[in-house]
Amino acid sequence: MADTNTLKFGDHDYPVMSGSVGPQVVDIRKLYSETGMFTYDPGFTSTASCESALTYIDGDEGVLLHRGYPIGQLAEQSSFMEVSYLLLNGELPSKGELDEFTHTITRHTMLHEQLATFYRGFRRDAHPMAIMCGVVGALSAFYHDSTDINDPRQRMIASHRLIAKMPTIAAMAYKYSVGQPFLYPDNSLSYTGNFLRMTFGVPAEPYHVNPIVERALDRIFILHADHEQNASTSTVRLAGSSGANPFACIAAGIACLWGPAHGGANEAALNMLREIGTPDRIPEFIARAKDKNDPFRLMGFGHRVYKNYDPRATVMQKTVREVFDALKVNDPVFEVALQLEHMALNDPYFIEKKLFPNVDFYSGVILSAIGFPTTMFTALFALARTVGWVAQWNEMISDPAQKIGRPRQLYTGPTQRDYVEIGKR
Repeated sequence: MADTNTLKFGDHDYPVMSGSVGPQVVDIRKLYSETGMFTYDPGFTSTASCESALTYIDGDEGVLLHRGYPIGQLAEQSSFMEVSYLLLNGELPSKGELDEFTHTITRHTMLHEQLATFYRGFRRDAHPMAIMCGVVGALSAFYHDSTDINDPRQRMIASHRLIAKMPTIAAMAYKYSVGQPFLYPDNSLSYTGNFLRMTFGVPAEPYHVNPIVERALDRIFILHADHEQNASTSTVRLAGSSGANPFACIAAGIACLWGPAHGGANEAALNMLREIGTPDRIPEFIARAKDKNDPFRLMGFGHRVYKNYDPRATVMQKTVREVFDALKVNDPVFEVALQLEHMALNDPYFIEKKLFPNVDFYSGVILSAIGFPTTMFTALFALARTVGWVAQWNEMISDPAQKIGRPRQLYTGPTQRDYVEIGKR
């Protein structure tokens, strides 16, 4: 970050800083001490809370880069393990480095056996995200040898453990909810293939991984791996700024992701498609979406950051059709999705408003076609996003400018007043 010029406020100058790409930022760290004033920015939408070299988003242009690499290239040509290595280490791995990294992750996939008993403390109908919050937070009680955040080796071991164990944790949450026995990981399978087997396989017969489904799910993991300083990532960083152990920080991220405005959007999009029901009802719902007096919204269209086409959605368009063809999907909901997509992309209203289908619109449809219940959608999001959380957490710990997070406020409550005894109120 380099100082390019200054912004004058009163009698003080504040440096304007430039990154490698993206908007400039005003360094206001001395604003309060020099002026006695804070800035007011609800939601921190105009505030850079950290310096990061991981992910860059240009919402106006529809750009998403991981360490400089476009998300489309990574999703089409890479694997989730390779993208995980890239986010953690800064560069794409050589074949030897990728093999070693994959081997390390594969050897960390098993959970401590006592955690199986921990699962049985939950009700059978517990939401998978409730289980994941509890189990991930409990990891710090089982893996004491990787909670010293000041030891780079322990930080890396914890990072590997979290990435490796999250598929096992998520699969076990699903198995517990449907009353089926847990399956141990199979080290002969890929990261994503192993997760599919642990989720849908049973001990009574061998499970054969469908390569098209495996590739589709791997792409979904890549597309959800990291997304700059979103709510859950900021939560992980904020928790980590206090010195909390990595397992607690990721559990905090999972809790934040659970919110329907964040990780639950793909479930909302699928529920909307089911509400529409059949393709002949699409015009009715499009008309409702255009009606300013109707609160109905087309879920899975538009994005908080992207004001252009979501670059992740471009990849998912192709993946939807691959999965439908491979699984011979014959469901009105999926026909609704394909026709709604076509109509919205060619409707002047949606084009003018830049309401393009986003990654949530497609991912929910694909996950449902594969066989995941909607309650698992956010759990899968958490599984994929763990590598981004871990990479962001490691970057934060290594940043000498990082301080404990402590936002300020614009106080609008009563001024000081004296206590009145209860009998005189």
